[in-house]
Amino acid sequence: MPTLPHIFLKYCLVAIGIFWAAGAKAQKDSTTSINITTEYQPVLRNAVKLNFSGTALPADSTRTVAAYSIPPQNLFYAYQPIPLRPLALVQDTNLYLGNRNFVKAGIGNYSTGYARAGLGFGDGKKYLLNVTGDFVSSKGKAIEFQNFYNLNAKAAGSYFLPQNELYGSLSISKNDYHRYGYDHTAYNYSKADVVQHLQDFSISAGLRNTAENDYGINYNPQLGIDFYASVDNLNERTLRASLPAEKSFSKKISASAEIKADLTRYSTTGYIPNNFIFNNNIIQLLPSVKYNGDAFQINAGIIPTWDNGHFSLLPNIVGEAFLPDKNFSLQAGIVGALYKNTYRNLSLQNPFLLHGNTQVNTKETEIYGGLKTTVGKHFNLFAKVGILSYNDFALFINDTATDSKGFLISYEPTAGNLRIHADASYLLQDKLSLNASLTMNGYTGFDVNQKAWHTLPMEFNGSVRYWPFKKLLLKADLLMFSAPKYIEKGGAHDFTGNASDLSLGAEFTINRQFSAWLNANNLFNNKYERWHNYPVYGLNVLGGIIVRF
Repeated sequence: MPTLPHIFLKYCLVAIGIFWAAGAKAQKDSTTSINITTEYQPVLRNAVKLNFSGTALPADSTRTVAAYSIPPQNLFYAYQPIPLRPLALVQDTNLYLGNRNFVKAGIGNYSTGYARAGLGFGDGKKYLLNVTGDFVSSKGKAIEFQNFYNLNAKAAGSYFLPQNELYGSLSISKNDYHRYGYDHTAYNYSKADVVQHLQDFSISAGLRNTAENDYGINYNPQLGIDFYASVDNLNERTLRASLPAEKSFSKKISASAEIKADLTRYSTTGYIPNNFIFNNNIIQLLPSVKYNGDAFQINAGIIPTWDNGHFSLLPNIVGEAFLPDKNFSLQAGIVGALYKNTYRNLSLQNPFLLHGNTQVNTKETEIYGGLKTTVGKHFNLFAKVGILSYNDFALFINDTATDSKGFLISYEPTAGNLRIHADASYLLQDKLSLNASLTMNGYTGFDVNQKAWHTLPMEFNGSVRYWPFKKLLLKADLLMFSAPKYIEKGGAHDFTGNASDLSLGAEFTINRQFSAWLNANNLFNNKYERWHNYPVYGLNVLGGIIVRF
């Protein structure tokens, strides 16, 4: 019987034989060559592009086409004929900042000298300051002392805060007029006897919000002081204060309220036999509610007024209704106003005014209706008819008790007026501008005064501005008014004569810095009288240059 070692040895010899045979076969197979007859490379197929083929939509025969109305293409504001006087700065955060520095100068007949200048500072974002000034003087030849001299200077600016704008202005004026309207054969006056030195100094300041605050209230408080004087004769000091506020409750409804105070102190110097000192104070409240709708707009309010302690309630209701295309609108209203008859306000109308010993303010109430329309793309028309009633209507009359060269104020307790007013304009892009306005007055109900002395029954103003090419401006202005009535010594009255004053002018731009200008005024040589005994100059020509820098 074989033992365990013999069996183990037997199996080891068998395993060695098997491994030896396998190795011999592997050595023999390693010499065999392999030929590759094909090679597989994977390839992505091109994506299939989908093509949509849409079907035509059926025509909609029920569609309505709305009319498209192109508004008038007015590229600039209408020019208005104005006298030679400084223009007040309009406080606006978007003021035009180009060509702010300029000098305009010229000379003409009647020994006329003219100059105007302007300087601008600031970028309009942080602060802005504009300084302007003008000067004009003339001497008449036919009438002794037919001279005048005007010098004006003004600075106005704004300082912009994150939420507010602080603005203010300072102005100084010195105007010399001569009371030459007397009989030069009967009186022999010196220059000192007829000269009138008028000086005006004004300062004002205000603060308004430029961004909406937490309460949604817009405010603009203002404070101003005026010092007005006829040198060595009188002084007039006025304090003006205004506190307005407005709040919008929706896009269409808003409410506003304002408190206004206008306080004046008047005093004379060297007045024979006695000097006069008195106050003229007005305080007003102006609450109102406004509705701005698509079909109509309305402002409804009242104006409680204290005129030197006397209370009156003035109406303030105006409305405007639009037609659907808004090319035509109707206006109507009943409004009241109180005109303060200070020496400053009256002498700006008539510089030959004498000193007074009292001041009475004029209350006016007007009921009116009107229309406003745009015809075509360029023509605009506005017309209004109003019935006015007055209390203490101020009239200028010659001082017939002396030499008639000065004017006094005569108050009419109650009076009426039928006023017709119309404005028309034609604007053709930046090539042509035509403007015209007509005002007709029919005064009635005078008792203390026989007539409405020195008021204008009819007044017409027209202007044309035409640019045949970019560098040349041609202009024309026409002023016409019917003869005002005046009173003579003994109570007789007459007319001063109708007026017609045509002016032509041109301005040519030489380059960016220099321009030349020429004005010819009163081409009809009509020496009309706006104020009795004070004829204007005849034909006068004035020309010069403009320098911009």
